[in-house]
Amino acid sequence: MPDLKLLEYLETFLTDHRRDRFQKVLKQRTKHFTVATEDVYQLHNTSAVMRSCDVFGVQEVNIVEEVNSKSIDREIAMGAQKWVDLNRYHTTKSCITDLKANGYQIVATTPHVENCDLIDFNISKKSCFFFGRETEGLSQHVIDEADCFLKIPMVGFTESLNISVSAAIILQHVTAQLRKSDIKWQLTEEELIEKRFDWIKKTIKDYDAIVERFYDTP
Repeated sequence: MPDLKLLEYLETFLTDHRRDRFQKVLKQRTKHFTVATEDVYQLHNTSAVMRSCDVFGVQEVNIVEEVNSKSIDREIAMGAQKWVDLNRYHTTKSCITDLKANGYQIVATTPHVENCDLIDFNISKKSCFFFGRETEGLSQHVIDEADCFLKIPMVGFTESLNISVSAAIILQHVTAQLRKSDIKWQLTEEELIEKRFDWIKKTIKDYDAIVERFYDTP
């Protein structure tokens, strides 16, 4: 059980602006939607997707590194790696298994005979939006396991978008619709407390020493 007195004590080491900022951002965070990238080759694409997740309030990002394994590009992520939770998987299968166990439907972002236009997407279900490699797209495993298929309508000569652009467009739309709905999309109280601890730890110096001092004080 989290120590709320410790949490209150730790928050005294934050500036008023930072503490208020944490509270404001956390109110807009959600796990109702999440994103998964599958063996994306270009490092800046994964980093940009993570940045979009932070911007639009999506708390978790899932990265499958079955073939390609690289570190997050901090310059492109613009610090988003501090505020968004990153789940890494060695296989697409393990990623999908975990997501489905946590109640997510798998949404393949690729043109398909049974696809759904973004404007018609049903936001009521917990969903993970899968994005594939820059050239090959999503693997057959994702296609086979997908619960639905989503596309962004395009009317020009170009037939596809960069995955980071696609992710930004989709996330902006679905999170905007989510916030106008009656769906309970916010983080639970337990999740909020967990993130407050996590973000404080990533913000203040000498975190461990401060915690030790708190418990040593009579």
